[in-house]
Amino acid sequence: MKILFITDNFPPEVNAPATRTYEHVQEWIKEGTDVTIITCFPNFPHGKIYAGYKNKLYQKEYIDGIEVIRVWSYITANSGFIKRVLDYVSFAFMAFWVGLFQKYDIIIATSPQFFTTWTGWGLSKIRRKPWIFELRDLWPESIKTVGAMKQGRVIDILEKIELALYRDATRVIAVTDAFKNNLIKRGINAEKIDVITNGSNVELFYDRTKDPLLLEQLNISGKFIIGYIGTHGLAHSLDFIVQSIAKISDPDIHFLFIGDGAMKKTIVALANEFSLTNVTFLDPISKEDVPMYLSICDVSLAPLKKEDNFKTVIPSKIFEASAMRKPTLLGVEGQAKEIIEHHNAGLCFEPENESDFIAKVQQLKNDPILYSSLQLGCDSLAIAYDRKKLAHQMYTIIKQHI
Repeated sequence: MKILFITDNFPPEVNAPATRTYEHVQEWIKEGTDVTIITCFPNFPHGKIYAGYKNKLYQKEYIDGIEVIRVWSYITANSGFIKRVLDYVSFAFMAFWVGLFQKYDIIIATSPQFFTTWTGWGLSKIRRKPWIFELRDLWPESIKTVGAMKQGRVIDILEKIELALYRDATRVIAVTDAFKNNLIKRGINAEKIDVITNGSNVELFYDRTKDPLLLEQLNISGKFIIGYIGTHGLAHSLDFIVQSIAKISDPDIHFLFIGDGAMKKTIVALANEFSLTNVTFLDPISKEDVPMYLSICDVSLAPLKKEDNFKTVIPSKIFEASAMRKPTLLGVEGQAKEIIEHHNAGLCFEPENESDFIAKVQQLKNDPILYSSLQLGCDSLAIAYDRKKLAHQMYTIIKQHI
């Protein structure tokens, strides 16, 4: 079996979409499957090409046995709606033309970015091959949620295209049950939708002792550390978090933010405005280094804005944190909250509720019996969402539609 996988993000990028695809494909290759990835040159989230790469028309490389074809696209930082759309459309256009000349039995196109699924649809029609819509975000609904666009004629047209793509796809694989339910309510046949959630690589993320040298280097030894590792985007409500941190007086509680994104400069400026001494900001780190930095944290923070659309989202960081026995402080409602509470793997606060957030922070720090019970819950969650197991479930679905 030969799979063509179209994705805007892939290693050496380290965001959740890149990691999910890479780890799934690694398992599929072990099954004897050939996989070709079509992606752009690594640039997320700064919109700057990574060292060792140039934004050329076409480049082929192999990453751990995976054939990776990189194509030119208009590259910009992860901010500014019009420029980002140009980025996405240019990649979709180039991926389509390169995809015409590849050999494959089935196409998988992952969304976001939304326009990659247009490529999957187009190639399936011309090459007469089945295609799978991997649904990782409800786009264009999500751009309304973060305020990038308001409901209007353009959104109406895009939503009609979105529904048409779901109907046309051979299969839709959603990452949450909430996404599946959303599609069913909008008229998509439930029988064509599967759910393969995100998970964690338990060989990379596992319980380990804190690195005393790293703690000393960051000058946070002896602190109760709440860590946020990931994209600092418009959806993550980190400005609310920083404003709330200013109300926490316990000197033993420290917040560690690692990553970059559209809101990074804003929250750093906000922390400076409040003269916060209990916050450390670090640049993005490699995927391989994430476990080391997560190990020094006592709690993993996973917030989103208080919007109905985000009730359908499950932050992937809850799985990695659980695999390392780090309880999650979750500011997300919906299925993510259900998972955390079902496994007792963390505490949930109402999104953008300052008093609730502060209360849960203090509870995690001051109640060692509760903390120990949450660590046991993390073990349960990590076993249930082992990424290898999930990758094989997805592989079984793919094989059924060749």
